Amino acid sequence: MSIPHVTVTLLASALNAAAAVANLAGHDYPKKQADLNRVPRSWVRPLGALLGAGALGLLAGFVVPAVGTAAATGLVLYFLVALGAHVRAGNYRLGGWAVFCTAAVAALAVNLPGTC
Repeated sequence: MSIPHVTVTLLASALNAAAAVANLAGHDYPKKQADLNRVPRSWVRPLGALLGAGALGLLAGFVVPAVGTAAATGLVLYFLVALGAHVRAGNYRLGGWAVFCTAAVAALAVNLPGTC
């Protein structure tokens, strides 16, 4: 396990865990984002659970590498769907999305077998 692998994985996990906590705790920011992207507020907590599962999966990947790869893949797919929701709603403020998606793609890159 290399330093870039550990660093990128921990960063991506921390970002997604923080977002999961905000969603699951009912913070206003995820609710406002749901409204902006025309996503039902009832989806905020389940989406937070997905983010939390991705964060935990990335950490589990230190023990079982295939789990980390699967979690990173799931997070990349999550953020691609999120991009679709943004575009569908005409919300082109993608700064936050870009940070999270980049972290997920980087986590996938370092978790792929044969890298780092």
